Amino acid sequence: MSYTVTVVFGGNREYEFALHESEVAGTTKEQARSWLAKEFEELECTPSNPMGKVLVLDMILNVAKYAGESRFEQASDWAKRFALVTAAALDRPAVRVDVASFVVG
Repeated sequence: MSYTVTVVFGGNREYEFALHESEVAGTTKEQARSWLAKEFEELECTPSNPMGKVLVLDMILNVAKYAGESRFEQASDWAKRFALVTAAALDRPAVRVDVASFVVG
């Protein structure tokens, strides 16, 4: 199975990352969550729900938002890693991270 992670910043500003199953299989859900949590802290993200546990979807959305569009626009190693851990965390063949609408679909 192949994976596609698309990060959207509104309008036509979409950045697509295609991943092979072998790439994603090398990262466990726990490793993915750990990387997202580390980035969430380093980027000083604000939790969507300050009263409770930060859900993986909140981490994905906030990390993409606080990292900024330029990282995805340049298809940096960081952006590729983000796509990889997002695919591993959610284990879905197609993931759309809509930063502008704050929705993962």
